[in-house]
Amino acid sequence: MHTTDPLTVGEIARRSGFAESAVRYYEGLGLLSAARTAGGQRRFERSTLRRLAFIRAARNVGLSLDEVAEALASLPAGRTRADWARLSRGWRQRLDDQIAALAALRDGLDSCIGCGCLSLQRCAISNPGDAAGAAGPGAAYLPAGLRRGDGRLAGPSGSGRPGSPAR
Repeated sequence: MHTTDPLTVGEIARRSGFAESAVRYYEGLGLLSAARTAGGQRRFERSTLRRLAFIRAARNVGLSLDEVAEALASLPAGRTRADWARLSRGWRQRLDDQIAALAALRDGLDSCIGCGCLSLQRCAISNPGDAAGAAGPGAAYLPAGLRRGDGRLAGPSGSGRPGSPAR
């Protein structure tokens, strides 16, 4: 096999760590493209491995598949390393927000789990009278950046402190 030979769906799956079904799914969504042989088998260019690495990274930082599709569509046809870097720079604030939200969650849990305070008056996550219910659905006492229900990072709402419902 030469380094310019196209790869089968199985080879792409083995090399990328994605299941073959995921590769086919992403192709169906238009995130990947494949040529077809005379027998109808998929053949992927090796650059597909970079796209799959991008998809994995994007999903790990909380981007939806729609956002991934939008980002990939913004790449020029003759994309360069600089084009990929431009995309990842756009995630910097999102990552910083996610890191801050996870640190707030960690710090809140450090003070709660096993604290032994036995005082619901001082507990940051106690919810007497369901006061958090007024903030709407969801886990209101989670840091703001972790409250979205669709798996993506939340926007800048609420203080992000345990005991502070979202606004």
